[in-house]
Amino acid sequence: MLSPERLALPDYEYLAQRHVLTYVEDAVCQLLENKEDISQYGIARFFTEYFNSVCQGTHILFREFSFIQATPHNRASFLRAFWRCFRTVGKNGDLLTMREYHCLLQLLCPDFPLELTQKAARIVLMDDAMDCLMSFSDFLFAFQIQFYYSEFLESVAAIYQDLLSGKNPNTVIVPTSSSGQHRQRPSAGEASTLEGVEAALFYQCLENLCDRHKYSCPPPALVKEVLSNVQRLTFYGFLVALSKHHGINQALGALPDKGDLMHDPAMDEELERLLAQIPGLVTSVTAGPEASCLPPRTPPRVGSPWRPLHLARKVDAESDGSTEETDESET
Repeated sequence: MLSPERLALPDYEYLAQRHVLTYVEDAVCQLLENKEDISQYGIARFFTEYFNSVCQGTHILFREFSFIQATPHNRASFLRAFWRCFRTVGKNGDLLTMREYHCLLQLLCPDFPLELTQKAARIVLMDDAMDCLMSFSDFLFAFQIQFYYSEFLESVAAIYQDLLSGKNPNTVIVPTSSSGQHRQRPSAGEASTLEGVEAALFYQCLENLCDRHKYSCPPPALVKEVLSNVQRLTFYGFLVALSKHHGINQALGALPDKGDLMHDPAMDEELERLLAQIPGLVTSVTAGPEASCLPPRTPPRVGSPWRPLHLARKVDAESDGSTEETDESET
């Protein structure tokens, strides 16, 4: 049965909203790049596995950054993959630096930009040095906001700077005798005693911005809720509030609630099954931290039946380059 959303939209609008053309183009490109390997299995099977992987969210593994950020579904899938792959960092209580979290991100996306990781870390660290340690949960929820809403936040930063300098991005000044009614720039003494900008005015500016960023901004009602709790706030104070807001995390739908962040029974079961196939390895995902530590050296590659055919060549190509970082993170 078709969803109400699907019935309410014309075909071309629905396809555009779901970015179907992006995935079709990507599938065709991969088909042409790997046609010799795919010919052994058949084109129909390739497309079936490709779109199954899109639905499951595994299609973003080991892909280039331009593809990972291409659609909202890709971004949410990458966030979910990062959480599922490295939640043991939080489960064991480990604290890592920004550089170390960036290395983990590069294990899933080799060309992931350092600047984006730095911006996410700044939400957590605020005025602290960038080499300070962060918990997994703090970094993850800050990273979620910065990564998923990156274009929106760039525009928010520009609006914030305009307001901080006394400008109102929503104001159109007409050169008449009444133009003095417009907001005046605060004096140097007044600006020094006030921190941040007025929350009500900030929200007025963000309302129009949310209309222009339909696929990459938090729900306007939740933004209003965040800003209604304070009279003034700073830019990073706003980002911290977004990262900690339960409703925004639920609306995005990529990560569980903070209380459930370390629980993933499906992944635990899959890891148990894969580890059981490794000869001589005695471990348990559900056991204590001492028993759950992997050996210091990378175990032999075990074929995973869920890995899509179109990822096989890319996984093999990236495995050699990721061994060093994995070894360092386990020691």
